[in-house]
Amino acid sequence: MGISKWDWETGQKTVVESLSPIEGHGWQEEPYVSPDGETVAAIVQVDEGVFSVRTNDTVWENTFDKIWGLKFSPDGRLTAICQQDMEWVLVVDGEPMGETTDYIWETKFSEDGSVIATMYKGMERYGVCVDGEPWEELFENVNQYTLSADGAHAAGVAQVQSLGQADIEGFKKGIYTVVVDGVRWPNKYLNVWGPAFDATGEHVAAQVRPSVHAYTIAVDDKPWAATYGQVWEPIFHPKDGSVVAPVRVAGKWGVAKDGNILWEPRYAQCLYLQYGKPGNKLWAVVAPSYGEFTVACDNAAWDVTFPVVTDLVVSPDGTRAAAIGNEDNTNFRIVVDGKAWDGVYDMAWPATFCPGGKNVAAMVEKDGKRIILVNGKPFERSFDMAWPPIFSEDGAKVLIRAIENNSYVRIVADVARF
Repeated sequence: MGISKWDWETGQKTVVESLSPIEGHGWQEEPYVSPDGETVAAIVQVDEGVFSVRTNDTVWENTFDKIWGLKFSPDGRLTAICQQDMEWVLVVDGEPMGETTDYIWETKFSEDGSVIATMYKGMERYGVCVDGEPWEELFENVNQYTLSADGAHAAGVAQVQSLGQADIEGFKKGIYTVVVDGVRWPNKYLNVWGPAFDATGEHVAAQVRPSVHAYTIAVDDKPWAATYGQVWEPIFHPKDGSVVAPVRVAGKWGVAKDGNILWEPRYAQCLYLQYGKPGNKLWAVVAPSYGEFTVACDNAAWDVTFPVVTDLVVSPDGTRAAAIGNEDNTNFRIVVDGKAWDGVYDMAWPATFCPGGKNVAAMVEKDGKRIILVNGKPFERSFDMAWPPIFSEDGAKVLIRAIENNSYVRIVADVARF
């Protein structure tokens, strides 16, 4: 169900009066909340060595020997990785999806939540399982998997050549490649990292190491002609299909596009490239000098710097950006459009823009309390626990999902109220 169909009536609703364990349960793990805020879930022990999942004030009928990795999909389905009789399976809204296997992990979703995938291990071979169906060919090792936005395709880095202990010469010949939907790229590389799909899901780019001292980007198994001292994760332009990636040349970092220098290397570091949906501006986290990080747009860096900058978020229209600045994992600040909001916090979570990009919200923590900020201003009260805020489609309202006094509450507040 899309955001427009959620309940956006202004006010507060108490969804669960008490989050204390239900009578008869041994214990209850930490809660998770659905995107629409209508459901709070937790793993519970219903008997000695028997586990299930609580959703609001009800419990799944099926029980398991072990449960972990609770996640809500973007479309509101609740998933869990469950073990029964020494075999693992993905369970969705209480029902197993697909067959059991040796192990599964790392649940991921398509953009709309209609497709669910996990990493998969069976008979000491590895691959990806999509909607309960594993790849036809499995491999010695698969990692760093990703889904296309529509979930129609999955890609990962696979080891496709066996290697004996201390077999340095064998390693130099290349043992890794990208696998898409279980089909391997023909070329092999010393290392491969960070495969990424384009907007259509038909093309894949990845960092590759073709030789011991050379790094570059391969697109659909075709490496760029230029090689570099190092590269970071590539991304596709959302419209024209070109590929950009941070590259290191002569000890400095810049950006290359389709193998040609786009941002002249001048940074001590450059990473986390992002476009907005139109692809009109290119953003990145950069370090103009060692130990001083900030954000750059089209190679123009913000004036404000921090020892650490993380969680770059670009507005949907690509014209604005937010990030978190901190000092050695202390004193967190929300920074929007090059200016730090008032307030220094013990922790901060990635900001979010409303669909139109006008308003920005974030969740922070101070002295053990969660605080919801909109455009730098806090909500009228703080909470014992909360989840990142979500804007309505028109950006005029914000959904707050929180725990206070052991109750789970769902609040819809007008942005103008902040």
